[in-house]
Amino acid sequence: MKIGIIGGTKLASTLGNKLLAANQTVVFGVREDFVTKEIEWKILNMYLDKIFSYDKAIEMSDVILICCENEHLPKVSDSLAASDLENKIVIDCTNGAYTKEFCPNTILIKKSIGEHKLFKAFNNLGIDYPKSDPMGLVKESYYCGPDSKEKAIVKRIIEWVGFKPVDAGEIENAMLLEAFYHLRKTISFQKAERMDYHFKLISV
Repeated sequence: MKIGIIGGTKLASTLGNKLLAANQTVVFGVREDFVTKEIEWKILNMYLDKIFSYDKAIEMSDVILICCENEHLPKVSDSLAASDLENKIVIDCTNGAYTKEFCPNTILIKKSIGEHKLFKAFNNLGIDYPKSDPMGLVKESYYCGPDSKEKAIVKRIIEWVGFKPVDAGEIENAMLLEAFYHLRKTISFQKAERMDYHFKLISV
C-alpha cells in the first residue's frame, strides 16, 4: 500500500516521516511553486522518489491524505476530481476557516470526488502540528467515514503514526470534528499566555 500525502505543510511532513519510520511507502504531492525551506522538506527533497506534483502523487497512491493549506484546497480538489479514484481512499486532515458561513472542508472535497471513499482524520492536530503540541502530549486522533473495510485501514494508519484512533461515526460527523478543532483554538486564543490547548477523551 502506497500512501500519498498532499500539501507542503508541517503536518504533511510530520505524518509522512512518522509513516516512513513505520516502514510504510510514502510519496508527497506539493504545488508547482513549492519551495523546500524547512529542514524536513530539504531532507525529503534529496530523495528522487518522494516529492511529486499533486496529480502524480494522487495517481501513484492507494491512500491519499489531504494536508494542504486552505488556500490550496481548490487546486487539490481539482486534481482529485480529474483523477481516477477507483479503489483509492481519501482522508481529509484539514479544517475549514471558522466564519459565519462555516463549511467543513470535507464537504467541499466530497463535492469534488463524488461517492468515492472519503474519511476524515488527524484534523484535531492542525496543519502546524507538532508546533501546536511541542511536548507530544496529544495521543488521540478522531476519525469518521463509511463503516467499511476501508475504515479499518484508516484506523491502522492512525495507529502507524502513533495515535490512539477514536471512531466518530459516519462522514457526516466531519462537521463535529472540525467544530471540535475550532473550539480548542478559540479557547487557546482566550488565554493570555497564548498556549495551545487540546481536549482529552476519557471514559467514566
